[in-house]
Amino acid sequence: MKSIPLKGHTEAVFAVDAVCQSDEPDLNLLIASAASDSTVRIWSRHGSEAKCIEILQFGNGFVMDVCLSFLPGSDVPILACGGDDCKISLFIQQNGQFQKSLILPGHEDWIRGVEWAVCGEDLFLASCAQDCLIRIWKVCTKSKQLPETEDDSIKLKENVFTVKDADTSYAVSLESVLAGHENWVYAVHWQPSFSKDGSMQQPMRILSASMDKTVIIWEPDKESGVWLEQVRVGEVGGNTLGFFDCQFNPDGSMIIAHAFHGALHLWKQATVNKKEWTPEVVISGHFNSVEDVKWDPEGEFIISVGSDQTTRLFAPWKRKEETEVTWHEIARPQVHGYDLRCLAMIGRFEFVSGADEKVLRVFRAPKNFIENFSNITGIPMEKLCSHQSSDLPEGATVPALGLSNKAVFEGIAKPPPEDHLLQNTLWPEIQKLYGHGYEIFCVACNNSNAIIASACKASKKEHAAIILWSTTSWKKLQHLSFHNLTVTQLAFSPDDSFLLAVSRDRNWSLWRKQDSSESGPIFTCCAYTDKNTAVHSRIIWSCDWTPDSKYFITGSRDKKVIIWGQCDLSVITEGNELDSIKPCSTVLDAGDSVTAVGISRVLTPDGRYIVAVGLENGKIILYTWKQSGKEPAPADWITSVEIDNSQSHALAVKRLCWRHHAGRAGHNDDNSSKWLQLASCGADHCVKIFNVNRFAL
Repeated sequence: MKSIPLKGHTEAVFAVDAVCQSDEPDLNLLIASAASDSTVRIWSRHGSEAKCIEILQFGNGFVMDVCLSFLPGSDVPILACGGDDCKISLFIQQNGQFQKSLILPGHEDWIRGVEWAVCGEDLFLASCAQDCLIRIWKVCTKSKQLPETEDDSIKLKENVFTVKDADTSYAVSLESVLAGHENWVYAVHWQPSFSKDGSMQQPMRILSASMDKTVIIWEPDKESGVWLEQVRVGEVGGNTLGFFDCQFNPDGSMIIAHAFHGALHLWKQATVNKKEWTPEVVISGHFNSVEDVKWDPEGEFIISVGSDQTTRLFAPWKRKEETEVTWHEIARPQVHGYDLRCLAMIGRFEFVSGADEKVLRVFRAPKNFIENFSNITGIPMEKLCSHQSSDLPEGATVPALGLSNKAVFEGIAKPPPEDHLLQNTLWPEIQKLYGHGYEIFCVACNNSNAIIASACKASKKEHAAIILWSTTSWKKLQHLSFHNLTVTQLAFSPDDSFLLAVSRDRNWSLWRKQDSSESGPIFTCCAYTDKNTAVHSRIIWSCDWTPDSKYFITGSRDKKVIIWGQCDLSVITEGNELDSIKPCSTVLDAGDSVTAVGISRVLTPDGRYIVAVGLENGKIILYTWKQSGKEPAPADWITSVEIDNSQSHALAVKRLCWRHHAGRAGHNDDNSSKWLQLASCGADHCVKIFNVNRFAL
């Protein structure tokens, strides 16, 4: 399907609407668009061509919404514009030009939404505004034959305008004012019309969304005809900012709304009790850049953190009656007051996160999460709770004006709706780690879950130190000082013998573990690059290890990807560390700034390492690498797969994380051993999971 760009507006476009001027929609389309350049543009599309035919100027004002329709009993287009002047402007197309025919006053604040509906021989307009009110207007043909008879009955004031082309007069009157919302009403929509007995039927039913966190369905009373609130759904409490828009499904049995932070809410009408609406499972995700993503050690779920100040947990939903497995957000362990930057798993149901604050926070899953996780994924509780103590709290809550999740000592069988995610799926915060002087930037946990390494933003060497923490005592174990600028990523080797750090100063440092009987392990710097030995010429954004702990990989803004080694304790002895760690691969030019790298824990059948590279342009490329001789050779690299543009990220890839076990989460098929899963997150607000066939690489 070919798209046609409509270029002309000089500022952000607020609203757009269109009507078909012929029986074949592709032939003749009339389009109206409103933008913050204080204009409404009228476009005409004929087949594959579209052009701007008129520009309506609104001076210094803004039009928030536009809607097109046809006057009753004619093919004359009518345009309604609602804006910041609190009035609705009606334009009628005459002689090929839209002329302002009428202004409808009444609203007392900015008008946010307008929508037409054709019912019988009349035309209705619904409008909503920041004055918390909804107004319904009626447009009908004014008959010239019937003289107005004077009587004592109360009549609504009619506004009359005449269309010269058709020589017809029309009357516009206020049908009803709907007062029920307690905050700005951002959207109002009619239930879609449907075809019945060869004619279009328009249900007298309106849906409205408001900043008061509710969505209301309005219908006229069958006896009196007065418009009344029939159904109200939405949130009570929570930390959202209300609803921005809403829509009916075609038959009016479901409604969907989206909140100010992008979350979708879906409700379905009960089949028996039509007044009962229940929340349904809906897709969800971050509404800002996703900064980090990690698999749980068993590979059954992933956790991500983002600049939207939330930590989200996604898992496969295994329905009993269906074979298909779909991934959903099943918990939001942390809702924070700072943008989140990084996280690390400490075992299966515990993690540590870092944000734009100086504190690391540790969270542990409550009992209700483990029960819900078991119900949703189909994994038996016995398997999940084998190592859990019985004194786990039931859940967690955030006190008013607080940032710490507090334990609640007090199951769902399907992924929870948004309001439940916001308030009832938090994990209790069990520890805060103080020590860094600036915003936390990266964190890692070793594979034995005994040590956490963390680093913060830094412009001086004293602040760029890595801090090691014990996960048993939560005390500082060591300060590792080497880099001059922010350490961008930390990675422990799979055998826990080394800690690798990469930095904005364009260098990496390698730290070797030495056991100490008194205070635990001590790490000493055994290899590094400096101005003389550095290969990267720009920031090193990412690093990872091969599963055998022999090699590590670095990816940089200079588009280079390099594999270094060999990191073999039997080879590395005191004094020759710097000489033994050197590039084992040729420099791989990835074609764009490298923002993320990840190496699979499972090799290809012929023993090659599987390397995923994420780029600043959003692309993900899979390579395989194996050292063929003593000297690095370009042929050691093989480009296996470049993720299709439609599946890759739209903006920079922030992190790549391979599932540690062969097989696909939620799948028990015989071919699962050939599948690997790669999780990625990006600045385009997305978390993605890719199934990779290792036999095809």
